[in-house]
Amino acid sequence: MLASCVAASISSALVSRSFWAAGRRTLSAPTSSALRNCRRRSRKKDHWWAPKAKIVLPRASEANVIPTERRASADGHTEYSRLLPCPSHNMVPRIEHLVVSEDGNVLDYISKALRLPSKYVADLIQFGAIHYALVCPKPPPTATPEQVKIYREVTEPSVLQRRSSLKGKTVREAQKTYRIADANAFVEAGTYLRVHVHPKRFPRCYEIDWKSRIIAVTDSYVVLDKPAATSVGGSSDNIEETCATFASRFLGLDTPLKTTHQIDNCTEGCLVLAKTKEFCSVFHGMIREKQVKKLYLALTAEPVPTGLISHYMRPVNLAPRLVSREFIEGWHLCQLEVLECKEVPWPNTDVVKTHKIEDCEWPSKKTAYECKINLLTGKTHQVRAQLAAIGTPIIGDLMYMPAALAAISNPLINPFDKQRKECSSDGDKLAAVVEWISCHGKEPNSAIGLQASQISWNDGNCSYEAGPPWWIVKKLI
Repeated sequence: MLASCVAASISSALVSRSFWAAGRRTLSAPTSSALRNCRRRSRKKDHWWAPKAKIVLPRASEANVIPTERRASADGHTEYSRLLPCPSHNMVPRIEHLVVSEDGNVLDYISKALRLPSKYVADLIQFGAIHYALVCPKPPPTATPEQVKIYREVTEPSVLQRRSSLKGKTVREAQKTYRIADANAFVEAGTYLRVHVHPKRFPRCYEIDWKSRIIAVTDSYVVLDKPAATSVGGSSDNIEETCATFASRFLGLDTPLKTTHQIDNCTEGCLVLAKTKEFCSVFHGMIREKQVKKLYLALTAEPVPTGLISHYMRPVNLAPRLVSREFIEGWHLCQLEVLECKEVPWPNTDVVKTHKIEDCEWPSKKTAYECKINLLTGKTHQVRAQLAAIGTPIIGDLMYMPAALAAISNPLINPFDKQRKECSSDGDKLAAVVEWISCHGKEPNSAIGLQASQISWNDGNCSYEAGPPWWIVKKLI
């Protein structure tokens, strides 16, 4: 959203329209059925995940169009022969906000406005990194006076009344954002564009032998042993480099696999992807009714006591997820059951290097602890946040282990722990929360010591297990 981005770039005020020839696809607010199919192309057998021979750009010469071939080799690896839209490493995030100043082709407009190569913009569209709204959303408080001026100009009632695409819509409805999926899309003056110029990348997708990661294939679903450092179903700026996309390609499916639940990018293990909408709906229902059982293996820096562990998680959809041992009104209950905990060797240097495990500077690195966990509630980052909160953080967890180390150094620093420092005012408590958040690190880009080792439902009749976790080295016989 516009409000979440500090750096904004809005084009100059609207100029006179330059109407294009008929036949261009015009952006409009999708219908409910269109929303359900927002990732599909309109032509038969032309799906967003399928290999494309080329992207045809309006008013572009053949020299400006390059192949986009994708194929699965015999060993299950997927090759990507086109120039990638950015380097394989993650660049500093860059999001640009534009208000279209004249009617035209979306690719051409963005390319000109941001001075980006047309091939680069075409790849961004392929990645799902460009979004639009018929009317520009309200600028954030950080917007410049010029940006606020432009917003007011393009949202004047007299200006909006002249746009036929807004007929029958409220301004609030027209400000909803949708993903652009077609490089040939036509945009009219006044359309808002959000361009993720540097999308988050998942280069590990190209390194994986996806054949070896398939646990089961049925008529309704696929069970995947998800690799760490990959996304389940994508993000707001990358729907290309995902487990769902690569598994769909490898299996040669005519219909893309659908996500039924989430696993953190840095976590590996059992992932269920639906083949049909019906199964997706059924599986969601089973999760709501707590009929899906999930077992995890966690590699921790300290021994974890067996038994039930309960916390309450702050209802804020931002990382790090903060938890409290004591009940707080409105916070979500998080529960897990530690079934067993055994001592194991700390991962050796070669294993750490191979899997790019982050060094979180834990003082003792001789012994680790492997725990089997029955996840009773399924909140984002729950296992990671709960284990760190009791001083037994997961190895390699660059976000939560630093906070656990900080709490060891200063037991009063966690404002939600029983040994917290009492605050005399709301301002002091807010400052304590801000300080506690600053003790956490960034989200890991590689693996951490956490695996979704088993998933089952239907009273155990459907049960699947992942392979050995990364920290277990296979011995050659």
